[in-house]
Amino acid sequence: MTPTHGPTDQDAERRWIGTALRDFPWVHLGLGLFGNTLFVVGSVMFFWASVTTLAIWLFVFGSLGMLLGLIGELLVRVEKRRRGDD
Repeated sequence: MTPTHGPTDQDAERRWIGTALRDFPWVHLGLGLFGNTLFVVGSVMFFWASVTTLAIWLFVFGSLGMLLGLIGELLVRVEKRRRGDD
């Protein structure tokens, strides 16, 4: 097997992901806002027993949205620090 000296498909994929994360910061904010909204609505819905199941699912999906937004923002900051763009 001959060694590869140029960029690999994996390198190209990493660059694309880094570019997408960096160029679309509003996606992270949108996910966080969406998650926070679901979280708050789900939390309020716990006051009524008739919608408890829906409240649980809104709570879970809201938490997931907040987590994904935060992970995206963290990846952007790590990528900026790695590149020296602080």
